[in-house]
Amino acid sequence: MDSFKMDEQYRQALNRLVARFRELRIGEQIDFDKFYLYSLVAHSTAIEGSTMTERETALMFEDGILPAKRNLTEQLMNLDLKKAYELAFRLFGNKTELGVRDLQILSAAVMKNTGSQYSTILGKFDSSAGDLRLVNVSAGRGGKSYLSWQKVPDALERFCAWLKESRRQMAALEPALQYEVSFEAHYRLVQIHPWVDGNGRVSRLLMNALQKEQNLLPAIVQREHKERYIAALEDAEDIGDSKPFIDFMGGEMVAYYEACISDYEASL
Repeated sequence: MDSFKMDEQYRQALNRLVARFRELRIGEQIDFDKFYLYSLVAHSTAIEGSTMTERETALMFEDGILPAKRNLTEQLMNLDLKKAYELAFRLFGNKTELGVRDLQILSAAVMKNTGSQYSTILGKFDSSAGDLRLVNVSAGRGGKSYLSWQKVPDALERFCAWLKESRRQMAALEPALQYEVSFEAHYRLVQIHPWVDGNGRVSRLLMNALQKEQNLLPAIVQREHKERYIAALEDAEDIGDSKPFIDFMGGEMVAYYEACISDYEASL
């Protein structure tokens, strides 16, 4: 496993806050499948442009009430992502060692009803089926070009090997470093950018599944922090090192734990 990069202030704070959170047994009083999952879905799709609120998302999931002012694509994005999270949690719950095909299956779940078929000079591929891209893509600051499509399969194989070894070691790590591994997984998968669409959602899903596997609070990238989240990824891309992104996410988790603990103690 690579050397750890998280700023020491975040590392110490996270370890202290996770210990306090568990001491208070706050997590035992929250229904993960509802409270956290609904928030994860609503905020992750919001990063991709959805305008559905957490309340609208919860009403759609629980009561089948469709938000009248939201378009069908937004509704389908949220419904698909919920099912993809549930699939990922089952895979991790069964201790499945993820290979490239497993990542494609997760991508297919994310893009099931909003993906598209593409026809290129190199052949056809379908993002709703989890097919790897057969075109080069660019995005972000200055139209950064991601890994050429020919290199994606090998890069994914290496990523899956790294992920397998990292998961094997995670249980022995302190909480802050467990978080760092999950942030690193997010960063590495985004850098490969295996699909034409859905890369961010799949990367955040993988990050959250790793966190749940270690009984950690999930990192919810809130829609209000979208610009800073993207900027942190771009800063990391600019220097070819994940540290700016890991520090951003570490700071976000410190603030989130502090808020959860403060709200709980105030309720007492």
